[in-house]
Amino acid sequence: MKRYPLWLSVAPLALVATQASGQTPPPSDQATSTPIEEQAPAAQGAATQAAADRSPGTRATENLPEQPDPRDVVVTGYRASLGSAQAIKRNSDAILDAIVAQDIGKLPDNTAAESLARVTGVQVNRFSDEVSQVLVRGLPDVATTFNGRDIFTAELRRSQLQDFPAGALAGLEVYKSGTADLLEPGLAGLINVRSRRPFDFKDGLSIAGGIRGTYNDQSKKYDPLGNILISQRADTSIGEIGWLINASYTQAHYRNAVRWADGFITKPGDGTTILPASVGRNFSIPNAVGVYNDSGKRWRPAVNASVQWKPAPNLELYYDFLYQGYRGEIGNDWFRVPLLDSNPTLSNVVLREGKPDQVQTLTKIGGFRPEAYRSTQKGYTNTYQTAGGAKWDVGRAHLSTDLAYTRSEYGSDEWSFDTAWTSAPTVDVDFFVKGGSSFSLPGFNVSDPSNYKWRGYYESIYRVKGKGWQWRGDLDLDTDVSLFPKLQFGVRWTDRDASLRRGDRYAYTETLNVPLASTPTGDLKLTQDVFRGNQGFTQWLMPTRDGIAGNAAQLRQFSYDALVKIVAANPNDQGYKDALAKFASPNVQLDPLRAFVAEEQTYAMYGQAKYEFDIGSWRVDGLLGVRAVNTVGRYSGLSSVRFDGVTQVVPRETRANYVDVLPNLSLRVRPTDKLQLRFGFTKTRTKPEFGQLNPALRIEQNTAAIPDGPILADPRFPAGLQGRPVAYGSGGNPDLQPLTSTNYDASIEYYFSATASLTAAAFYRDLNGFISDYTTRTVDPVYGLIEITRPENAGKGRIRGFELGGQTFLDFLPGLLSGFGFQANVTYLKGENRFPANLFLAAGGTSAPPFVTIPGLSKWTYNTALFYEKGDVSTRLSLNNRTAFLNNNFLPTDTFYNGEGTENVERLDFSFNYNVTDQVTLTFDAQNILAKPFNNYRQYADDRYYPRDIREEGRYYGVGARFRF
Repeated sequence: MKRYPLWLSVAPLALVATQASGQTPPPSDQATSTPIEEQAPAAQGAATQAAADRSPGTRATENLPEQPDPRDVVVTGYRASLGSAQAIKRNSDAILDAIVAQDIGKLPDNTAAESLARVTGVQVNRFSDEVSQVLVRGLPDVATTFNGRDIFTAELRRSQLQDFPAGALAGLEVYKSGTADLLEPGLAGLINVRSRRPFDFKDGLSIAGGIRGTYNDQSKKYDPLGNILISQRADTSIGEIGWLINASYTQAHYRNAVRWADGFITKPGDGTTILPASVGRNFSIPNAVGVYNDSGKRWRPAVNASVQWKPAPNLELYYDFLYQGYRGEIGNDWFRVPLLDSNPTLSNVVLREGKPDQVQTLTKIGGFRPEAYRSTQKGYTNTYQTAGGAKWDVGRAHLSTDLAYTRSEYGSDEWSFDTAWTSAPTVDVDFFVKGGSSFSLPGFNVSDPSNYKWRGYYESIYRVKGKGWQWRGDLDLDTDVSLFPKLQFGVRWTDRDASLRRGDRYAYTETLNVPLASTPTGDLKLTQDVFRGNQGFTQWLMPTRDGIAGNAAQLRQFSYDALVKIVAANPNDQGYKDALAKFASPNVQLDPLRAFVAEEQTYAMYGQAKYEFDIGSWRVDGLLGVRAVNTVGRYSGLSSVRFDGVTQVVPRETRANYVDVLPNLSLRVRPTDKLQLRFGFTKTRTKPEFGQLNPALRIEQNTAAIPDGPILADPRFPAGLQGRPVAYGSGGNPDLQPLTSTNYDASIEYYFSATASLTAAAFYRDLNGFISDYTTRTVDPVYGLIEITRPENAGKGRIRGFELGGQTFLDFLPGLLSGFGFQANVTYLKGENRFPANLFLAAGGTSAPPFVTIPGLSKWTYNTALFYEKGDVSTRLSLNNRTAFLNNNFLPTDTFYNGEGTENVERLDFSFNYNVTDQVTLTFDAQNILAKPFNNYRQYADDRYYPRDIREEGRYYGVGARFRF
């Protein structure tokens, strides 16, 4: 029998999450002659038995004793992993979906977040060639836990799932409905990340690992990835002891290419010349077009360790440690061509066919010059969690306790170099080219340094931290009462701190007309062209990344000297004086006006009963429980108002003390062993982020030059609030309320076999209080028109939808064809919410805000996968698709949605594995094979839109090897 250790080939989740005392590994002499595919039924049957009757709380995420040797079962490959995930879904009291580690290891995934994209009901957003946000049933408000414990990144309330390397994980569990013994789920549910523990394995020493190399076809870079695990378990004179350490490293170079058009779409001003005059002036165009290249290198080291000790059969003590890190070096390029500023001539204007108020192509002559920047950044994350606890069985009582301390920090430093053209070249623009806008600069020599000048230099520092203690105690009590066979009780306490500090400085130097070649940045080079095919203008001259970040000290002094000259020429300009003062220091100074501190404690308790009874031949069971959480918080910051060079500062502090009561009720009816129906009712809530609760508000006078001619109308505001704001404000909102949801779930599940099933689910979420940033205007009696951006609670909302899923292997087919298998799921969502009433009325509304589509929610999401597994070969081809969705919360008009959206997103991935020997597997994978561009659009009138941006992302190819001994 091929003996694949659990941590590499990846054992079924149920086998590590639950007890399987009824399974006996087959004798080694018998196993060696048993083909892989014939071992699946026994392994999956054991997984199903092991998953039965387990609580979905912490005990479902902890490793229990007397596990079978995973190396004797994981060779069943996809069959075993899919069967185990199916068993967990089938037998859990909660509504959930699971990914076992084999799903993660055998697909081309670098992070936990990437793997979640294939789970029923999950949608993801991607940026910089990786998943940056996970949504469950259309909602981003997901709580995250690690082995059942709360875990967070820096000042956030959740962890960044992309910081968990896939090679370090044993499995993922997506809870779509809460139970009282779970940590309080967010609006969307809870995602639990599981690692491995030494009692997962039999006695003795186990070593396994893997190495993989990837290639990105846009960055043209190769990157290494790897992981290694060492575990030992033994019986000693003081009891059974095991230890484990697992280390992983992932790295990626990425480079995305973006063609963009401004989201501000307006008509040409009176001073703009239109040729030919016959096209008229009744058309609207984006205010600018440009190019953006998002690029960088990121790497993530991670280490987790665990010690388990059983001094007695009914007592276990354990200690866990986790470190996960992120390091990033970023170099982003941005280029902008204004189309309407400074009264240009728009010639060769061609209107769109059938849409005379839109432009297909034009030539811009004169007007305002183009501008560009290169932003270089260096960022890091360090997250540590250390925890210990015990499990003690005393008769019918099962006691557990767990104490953990988490500390996390994130920081970034930015050095950005700004340039401008010395003149305004002729620009040919086509607004509709393969989903985006494209332009060219005929006759312009992009390689000539004399065409460029220095525009400015920017530096910033950003530091956020979070730390916290958490403790919980739980009691599971087996009773002699047939109706209520189990009772659960528990308490939990947390103490969290979060803080933010930041500072920046900018030297605007364009008025000195310093040639680009005269700056202390070293050699100038053309930006990299990573567009596929002919995309128009794609390159311009810039200092290198090292020339900017590596010469920060010289650029600071160069900027300081330039500002001295500008201040001498403009002695009454307070803005220049302030900039000069900031550059007088060698380092960027932290700004106390942009900081906040939060302290928060929670006290929770829960009670839950499991009930079960029979109605004829039908089996009925479920959970009835409630969780109460008391939150006590203190949030502080500094408010400021700056006018005419004078800043007034007012310290602000707010406190919170409120209780959430979160009931849960579930019902499962099993007419047969293969068929079951579920019904669920829960209440969930998500607290605002600490930064959103910052009570400080910052208002600054608008010191920008007053433009020539009339101020263009802003469609977001009514006539009484048009014009040039005299000040802008931003900040948090201490009056924010937690987001709440009342959830109703129903499902039907039919299990043909251990690996074959059809499931359907319907759900409804009654929501209140979505939080988004909104921009409003008000007329202050002292200062005048002020524009303020801050988070606000939206009104009522609702999400409804359904999920369909199925999977099977074609074992009934003859010969090689029996190795094929399929998996597919589809999710339908419809979600809407009301805008905040005060915003809608301020924007000119005369009645209650209407329901509008929830941003980020795709109506349809589907995943399909084709497997083939036979002998030593296993392979999978998977397709992920989500339909169009909205991106932001612009106010609706009477007849159309005024905002931005994203077109259909589709990805195709492939993986191939070949077992060279019992100990070595070779792998190949390809990600984003289709390389379908990411498209945004800007709708600004009924049936009228312009492409917003089109982003080309990289294809990744990987080869590797895994070993186990």
